[in-house]
Amino acid sequence: MELGLKGKVALVTGGSEGIGLATAAELAREGARVAICGRRADVLERAAAEIRAAGGGEVLAVQADVTRPEDVERCVNTVAEKLGAITLLVNNAGGHAAGALEAVDDDAWYADFDLKLMAAVRTSRLVVPGMRAAGGGRIVNVTAIFGKHPTAGSLPTSVNRAAGIALTKSMSKELAKDNILVNSVCIGLIKSGQMSRMARRLFPDAGLEDGYARMGSNVPVGRMGEAAEVAGLITFLLSERGSYITGTAINVDGGSSHNV
Repeated sequence: MELGLKGKVALVTGGSEGIGLATAAELAREGARVAICGRRADVLERAAAEIRAAGGGEVLAVQADVTRPEDVERCVNTVAEKLGAITLLVNNAGGHAAGALEAVDDDAWYADFDLKLMAAVRTSRLVVPGMRAAGGGRIVNVTAIFGKHPTAGSLPTSVNRAAGIALTKSMSKELAKDNILVNSVCIGLIKSGQMSRMARRLFPDAGLEDGYARMGSNVPVGRMGEAAEVAGLITFLLSERGSYITGTAINVDGGSSHNV
C-alpha cells in the first residue's frame, strides 16, 4: 500500500525506544526523512544507527529534553535546517506514573504535566506554522486508555492523558481549515523499555517474556501489544491514506478499554 510519505519530514519525540523507535523505523522504511529526539544522547544514537542498519535511510538524532522549552525550540530548528520543514509530528514523550491521590505530591504532578501535556503543546506550537506554510500536516499525540477510563491509583497519568485527548480534539477543530489533521492513539499494555522495567519489578523471579505474559494475561486478546502494532496505526494516521481522519482518539489496547 502506497502511503504517500516519501520525502516528508517527520519528528518523533521519545524516539529512542519502544513506540517512538518503532514508529520512526516504519516512517523511514516508507521513505520519510525522520528525526528522533530524546534525553539520552547515547541511547538516541544507537536507535538511529539501528534504523539505518535496517535499511531505513535518513535518520537524524537530536538530543533534547522536551520539558525544556529551549531544547524543544533548538530541536525543531535543527530538524528544519537539516531536513526541511516538519510536516509530520509524533508527540510520544512520556512515562508511566501512577499512584494514589495522597501519595502524589505537587512536584510529581507538575513534572508529569510538563512531560505529557506541555511537551506536546510546545512542540506542536513550533511546527504548526511550517505545516501551514507547506499546505498541511499531520500530528499524532500518543496518550493512553487511562485518559478515557481512569482507575484507582492512576494519578497523575490518567488526568494528564485525558488532557492530551482534549488537546487533540481542540487542535483538530482549530487546524482542520489548514489541512493539519490531529489524532490521538490511546495505548494499553504495550511492550517497551518502561514496561520491561515494570515487568522485572513486578516479577523479579521471572524472565522478561514470562513477565510480559503475566502482565498481559488479563487483556482480552490474551497478550501485551507490540510497539510495531502501535507504530503501524500511527504511520497510517500520518499518511495520505488517513486524509479524512481528524479529532479521533483510537484505542490500541487489545480490547482492554471500557470506553469507545
